[in-house]
Amino acid sequence: MKKKMSFIIGTLALTLGLSACGVTKNNSNETKEETKKANTETAETTETSWPEGPVTAVLHAAAGGDTDFNARTFATYFEEITGQPMIITNMPGSSGVAATENVKQAKADGNTFLFTHTGPLVVNKVSGLIDYDYSDFDVSNIPAVDGGTILVASKQSGLKNFDDVVKKAKEAPGKIVFGTEFGNFSHLQVLMLQDKADIEFKLADIGSTADKVTNLVGGRIDLAAITYGSVKDYIKTGDMIPIAQFNEEQNPFLGDIPTLKSKGIDMVMDKPYIIAFPKGTDPAIIKKMSDIAVEIGKNKDYAKKIEEGFSQEAKVMPTVEALKYLDGIREDYMKYKDILQGANK
Repeated sequence: MKKKMSFIIGTLALTLGLSACGVTKNNSNETKEETKKANTETAETTETSWPEGPVTAVLHAAAGGDTDFNARTFATYFEEITGQPMIITNMPGSSGVAATENVKQAKADGNTFLFTHTGPLVVNKVSGLIDYDYSDFDVSNIPAVDGGTILVASKQSGLKNFDDVVKKAKEAPGKIVFGTEFGNFSHLQVLMLQDKADIEFKLADIGSTADKVTNLVGGRIDLAAITYGSVKDYIKTGDMIPIAQFNEEQNPFLGDIPTLKSKGIDMVMDKPYIIAFPKGTDPAIIKKMSDIAVEIGKNKDYAKKIEEGFSQEAKVMPTVEALKYLDGIREDYMKYKDILQGANK
């Protein structure tokens, strides 16, 4: 009887063991199939036939400035790579709000996107002009960084270098007229400069880069922060005097113009351009545009054009790096929220 019972128990254990092996094998097969399916779906989300037709880049700036130059230069190589045109739509006005609102409300199909910079997508929120920023869009990349902005003086001002600026500003606070555009990137720039250098200017709401150039040449303002490419010819003729650059280290394309840091002012303020799509755009499109930007950045002809145009280095940041960079900028700028909003009242 005991032998019979042992036989039954042994047989049952063997049967259960085989069943368990069978279940394990089946589960293993199912897991492999699920993994294979997930991998296939992931691959599909990273592939897209975009662009299948013309795409539109909406700019916050008028034609002829640094943003317009960067967008149109980028567009040339975008078409070379994709075979599709990138149409530039200039939508200046309201410190960039017209452009950001247009794209924010556009259909998220990848056919309309912003080509802008931190003015409209960071500074405008800091200033209280709008209640949203780059995080309310799908940022694809930073296609270029303007490291060519300099502090420049009019010939009539008599200012020869940064030491002159500090000396005159301390001797007569509010005497030096600084041309800017209230509520915009250059406005935050001068507020930060005043704070860091412990000096005071008389701020004049002049407007765009073109307006600043005209007023500097005419001697109606003493100082302004402008991209080097917009004023280099005036510097050569002596109509404008380069004072300082805002970079961490000297931009090799700006000659021997000193950095503010080298003059003891702890201030670095470059201007990254941003390609951002309406929220909800297919991630595959976001990635593809980022990949295209990286490819363009490696093109030697492109690098030469932006160097000659606005003294820029070819510097591209793909999506993750771009977002991290913008997060850092937003954190720095938010420190001046009260100053900027107070100046706008």
